[in-house]
Amino acid sequence: MAALARGAAELGLDLTQRQLEQFEVFYRELADWNQRMNLTSIVEYEEVQVKHFLDSLTACLALPGGLPPGTRVIDVGAGAGLPGIPLKLLFPEIHLILVESVGKKTTFMRHLATALGLTEVEVHTARAEELGQQPEFRGNFDLALARGLAKLPALVEYTLPLCRLGGKVIAWKHGGIDQEIASAARALTVLGGKLSPVVPVNITGLMDNRILVVIEKVRPTPAAYPRRPGMPAKQPL
Repeated sequence: MAALARGAAELGLDLTQRQLEQFEVFYRELADWNQRMNLTSIVEYEEVQVKHFLDSLTACLALPGGLPPGTRVIDVGAGAGLPGIPLKLLFPEIHLILVESVGKKTTFMRHLATALGLTEVEVHTARAEELGQQPEFRGNFDLALARGLAKLPALVEYTLPLCRLGGKVIAWKHGGIDQEIASAARALTVLGGKLSPVVPVNITGLMDNRILVVIEKVRPTPAAYPRRPGMPAKQPL
């Protein structure tokens, strides 16, 4: 995990030997399961370290205080557990919810959480639109993560209903998306979000114009949102 350790140091993070060993287990399990199901197209050892693990940890650029113990984090469209599980390895005392609509992927994430010895992790096979209308999830999270999830207007409807007032959404994007950001203005207004300054990512191996879009929940989301599954993507606000 040398490439990951070097990149983490650029982020100001000093990964412990235990954490590096856990990332090694993560890689082995990902590579093994990926032979039987399509979890990721990135499989080469160093590429996984940088483009999956380190990329996940760049969230720290938007979290200057880190994630205190007990922080409630939800990863929407978690896929193979990215970025949620790398952040759980970095901040082991957070409470992490992983949400994914594909059952094979949630099976992998449950296996992975066990293999890594993680606690305070829940995996749900569900759509974000469904969870956003359930009392135990709605308005219940300090931080929502969205990596490779959707265009911003739909992404905002998937994530903001899940956040508490004062909570945040972090979305992994590439630069040159001024039009996409502008197209999310109505969704932000309707759903109670406020756009924070975009955070550039300039870390070795991730110099391809990556950015973090950060949204703060400043007003309650109206009860009508999120709409039924499929609607945010088909008819974005």
